[in-house]
Order: sequence, then structure tokens, then C-alpha cells
Amino acid sequence: MTRTPSTLRTIGKVFAAVVLVILGLLILAASVIGVLYVRANVTNGQIVSSGQDRSYLLFVPTTYDPATPTPLVISIHGFVEWPAHQMQISHWNDLAQEYGFLVVYPEGTGFPRRWQASSQADGSTDPMVDVLFISDLIDELARQYNVDPARVYANGLSNGGGMSFLLGCVLSDRIAAIGSVAGAYLYPLDECSPSRPVPMIAFHGTADPIVPYLGGPSRHAEVPLPVIPDWIAARAKLNGCDEPPAELPASGEASGIRYPGCDQGADVVFYTVDGGGHSWPGGDPLPEWIVGHTTQDIDATRVMWEFFSRFSIGG
Repeated sequence: MTRTPSTLRTIGKVFAAVVLVILGLLILAASVIGVLYVRANVTNGQIVSSGQDRSYLLFVPTTYDPATPTPLVISIHGFVEWPAHQMQISHWNDLAQEYGFLVVYPEGTGFPRRWQASSQADGSTDPMVDVLFISDLIDELARQYNVDPARVYANGLSNGGGMSFLLGCVLSDRIAAIGSVAGAYLYPLDECSPSRPVPMIAFHGTADPIVPYLGGPSRHAEVPLPVIPDWIAARAKLNGCDEPPAELPASGEASGIRYPGCDQGADVVFYTVDGGGHSWPGGDPLPEWIVGHTTQDIDATRVMWEFFSRFSIGG
């Protein structure tokens, strides 16, 4: 039987859908297990934003002092994932307990859960809806807790990493620095016009099967993605970084560069994981046959917090 291009595309889409369903079930199982050890200081919350009920998961360290302005980290899940799983794989709660900051895990919309991190030509998505949700969420948490407005940070995995980049473009007056792991950067870089240069740290594996390191369509979707090292260099240029990147000390499979000479000291740091997959370095691994290798040679969460803690708005 001869298979036409349209037939092959249909088969590809069906296969991608099956893979996503399987991945969703595996993640669900992992999240259910994770719930068994959630501590009492993790709470579910809900707000209304743009007329929709929006949910989030919040971690408050036991050392939280209402009299002290406290940093807030926003950690954003990827496509087909949700807050409890982002909490589990990233281990942000451990760092928050150690250093005394708040962590919130917002929830995307649709099924499977996702973030509108770019506009579609048919008008089916509006990224400003999710941007407004994050802004409203910051307001809500600031009403409940003594959030330091100069030290609010955003990071995410995959689609969540792309959302973090978008927040750095649109909410640069509220987000002090951003981080991304295996980021899917679909919002046009030439449309990113922050009111101030926003520092950024990113991690990406060379063997990522879902968001390819060298760009092009994903294995599971016909979505054009940028060549990651080139995109990072362009992102550094956005911050006015005018010096060649400097190498950072390598850590096993992970090697890094830092773009110095940036406007207002807003550095851009990029770690490449040799052979790394679509996963959170140093975090809980997902099934390797779906996402590839998860390195333990670098702790993305700890390195990200060390980077974040250097920056504050107006500081």
C-alpha cells in the first residue's frame, strides 16, 4: 500500500497523541506517589483571572516570618504536566525550606494542561491571558504573604520555560530574573521588548527528543523551534551583552557559558548537558524511553537559585 504525505502526517499525529497519553499516565502515577509525602505547608489555591478559575500549589517554608519581605519563586510545569509534578521533579521545596523563600506552582489550562506561550495565526491562543494570570497570582500572594516585590523569579520546564521567557518580556517590571529547562521558545524574540534587561539562566540537553537542541520540528509535533545555542546568543544580545561568552567550570556532562558585559549587569547563563534529554538536571527522572537521559551531574534548581539570588529589581 502506498502511503501519501497526508496519510503519513495522520499516522504521525496519532502516534504523537498515543505517546502523550502514555506520558500523561506515567506522570499521573508519579504525581500520585508524590502526593503521599507532601507536607502540611503545601497548600492548594485558586483565583479568578480573566473570568476563569485558575489553580496553583503553594509551598511556604516553616521558617517564614510575616515581618520579613520574602522572595517568591514561580515554577511553571511543562506541556502535559501539572503543578504537583513540577514540584516533585524540580525539588524547589527543598531549596525554599533551606533558604526561606516561597514557591508557587501555577496550573495551565486545557487538556492536556499547557501554557499559551505564543500566539497562533488562527487566533486560538492569547498569551496575554496566562501572563495576566501570573500577574494576578503575584498580587494574590502579596496580599496573603509578605512577598518582596523586588525578588520575584520565574522558571519552568519545556512549555513552562517558554512561558518564563514570555514573562521576562512582558512582566519585566515584576520579574527580577528568569530560568528555563529544555525551554520551548515559541514567542518571537524580536517581539520581546522588556522595560528593563532581565537576567536569564537556561539548561538544555543535546539529545532532547522533544525540543531539539539544534532546532527544527519536535519529534511529537510539527512546531518550528529555534537552534538553542543561537537563540541563547540572541537572547543575550537582547540584554546588551557585548562581550564574548566566558566558559564556566564543567560538571561531568554539564558545561556552561556566561555572557558578560550586559546592560545593568543582567547576565545570561547557558548550560549544555551532553547527551541530556527533555528533563530537569538533578531532578526526578521521567521515563528515559520517552524523554531521554536525566543527568545528575548538575542540580539545575540549586544553580538556578544561586543565579536568582544575585538579582533584584532596582538592586
